[in-house]
Amino acid sequence: MSGFLSSKALKFLIGGAVAAGLNLVLIFLMIEKLDFSSAVLRNTANAISMEFSLIASFLIYKFWVWPGGSWKIKDLICKQLLLYHFSAGVALLLRIFIIFPVLDWLEINYIINTLVGIVASATINYIISDSLVFNSSVPVPRNPAPRNNKFGHLGNGFYPPEGLGPALLQKSKPLVAKEGYGCSNMLSIIIPAHNEEGCIVSTVNAIADTMTAENIHYEIVVVNDNSRDRTGDLLHRLSLDNDNLRYINNYYPNGFGFAIRCGLENFRGDAVAIVMADGSDSPADIVRYYYQLQKGYDCVFGSRFIKGGRVVDYPLHKLIINRLANLFIQIIFGLRFNDFTNAFKIYRREVIEGISPLISHHFNLTVEIPLKAVVRGYSYSVMPIFWQNRQTGVSKLKIKEMGSRYLFIVLCIWLEKMLSRGDYHRSNDKRMARING
Repeated sequence: MSGFLSSKALKFLIGGAVAAGLNLVLIFLMIEKLDFSSAVLRNTANAISMEFSLIASFLIYKFWVWPGGSWKIKDLICKQLLLYHFSAGVALLLRIFIIFPVLDWLEINYIINTLVGIVASATINYIISDSLVFNSSVPVPRNPAPRNNKFGHLGNGFYPPEGLGPALLQKSKPLVAKEGYGCSNMLSIIIPAHNEEGCIVSTVNAIADTMTAENIHYEIVVVNDNSRDRTGDLLHRLSLDNDNLRYINNYYPNGFGFAIRCGLENFRGDAVAIVMADGSDSPADIVRYYYQLQKGYDCVFGSRFIKGGRVVDYPLHKLIINRLANLFIQIIFGLRFNDFTNAFKIYRREVIEGISPLISHHFNLTVEIPLKAVVRGYSYSVMPIFWQNRQTGVSKLKIKEMGSRYLFIVLCIWLEKMLSRGDYHRSNDKRMARING
């Protein structure tokens, strides 16, 4: 929290609040004191006050948030101020024509809709300002010195497809392997499967072949989530041919989150990866996860939206909602990782034990697990991954049904972070273990 309070993101928010206050004061003076009483004059007063507040926020940001750079009048007026108007305009248009309609379609309460819209538009304005407006006149060396961080980035570039990437960019030391951390001897791979007869065989065989080729000790645990097609029969045949494959019939009610929880209660490995049954996740990335975990991290998260990441055939409406949802999570938690909603991640066994009990019933579990791991102090590394849309079957994710559920779980974990005083943090768990031991 202290890092966020000292960040330029907080200064940005304070500067915006000051400018908004100036906007209200100006419009009040013009309407109440100068008698701008007609409709035309009121609109004029609104336009004038907005322009003055916009210029005021620009100057605040230039002096306080992003000091330095060029102070030439030509650069200030003809470049930075014009770009800043563009930035504010883009943020406003996205808020009006994309964020509000999407949240309204998801049937989110109008108060929360408004708050999310304000945060999201401010974030978009911040990102554009940070990457384009106030850095526009700062020369960038042609061959900048590499700067390693846990995202695998090199240099300070702003490269696609990260246009909606991390909003709170803070310098941090790269995570290092912990001394005394043992290697993962067996990797468990959990695959929830509901009516996946068209792809479950190819998915399981591709993973098994890759693990065997890499000589990784593994087990595949497929949770048959009350399938009504031939998925159960196919899993039975696969288990006869592969001793490393087990399948379990979900003993919870039907639901993606319940299926994952069933698998997490039955895996045997030292680490566990969650993989989708539809073949959208690359088996090669599971191997990369596994070897990265050996360096001592508690978790390894993949991102499809950093340099080196790639998505194929991602439906546009889902992509927009995905980016906005992850952006919202980044902002309220002050994090840089930008792909929480993807289930495909790997965790050590102690992480799963440390974040239990899990409460999500549906796809919101994909957010609950990694967010709890981060908030409770487990280390993580991030690497780019490949994702492609399913070739067979039908996606089980119903965005309209999941919007409020995602928001519920995000706010629950945010309240834990803000109010629990570290009661569930791993450092506190270790302290209690020493006392009880």
